[in-house]
Amino acid sequence: MPYEAVIFDFDYTLGDSAEGIILCIQNALRKLGHGQMGEEAIKRTIGMSLAAAYRALTGRENEEEETAFASYFKETADQVMVEHTDLYDGTVPLLKYLKEQGLKIGVVSTKYHYRLAQIFEKFRITGLVDEIVGGEDVKTPKPDPEGLLKIQKIWNLEKDKILYVGDNTIDARTAMDAGIPFAGVLTGTTTAEEMAPYPFVGLAIDLWEIREIIEGGNRKHE
Repeated sequence: MPYEAVIFDFDYTLGDSAEGIILCIQNALRKLGHGQMGEEAIKRTIGMSLAAAYRALTGRENEEEETAFASYFKETADQVMVEHTDLYDGTVPLLKYLKEQGLKIGVVSTKYHYRLAQIFEKFRITGLVDEIVGGEDVKTPKPDPEGLLKIQKIWNLEKDKILYVGDNTIDARTAMDAGIPFAGVLTGTTTAEEMAPYPFVGLAIDLWEIREIIEGGNRKHE
């Protein structure tokens, strides 16, 4: 294999938390006096930091409101997020396969570290993930490359030996700015056309095709 490690985004890459995220965002916006937001608009913010999601949904830039939004979101998420998160069918088989091949596995996500740990415990895959960098583990969220570079330094691997896998242009830009190869998976709301301006070694329609890219193939879907 051309890679020694694979780092994954979580939401819309390894799993689907959309139902939980919608609940949390709707509740937070309601507490801040905003009207009901459409589910599709909310889904388009998945992968953003909470502050960026608030700005995208409301068109407002107010640090105090963004902080309150994040607090209300977390309050609800602590109650519902793990219950309303599922892994994709191909996630566990892919992670097991990569471990069997001797690859290191990491996750870099805007989700909180402890939340990811809870989800991995729920699905009994904690032992398959070597490193987690969550939203509270970095000073600046994606697309800043801090999280990717943090794991790269921990592993002491050359950047071209690591592949970052994500579902949206935030992930693509994060990998680009980190200087780490990127593979896109089209399981979220981002299209192949939206991915096209960013460098990638391949685009996959699901995690099975991601396996082929990791093994050295190159799939690009128009």
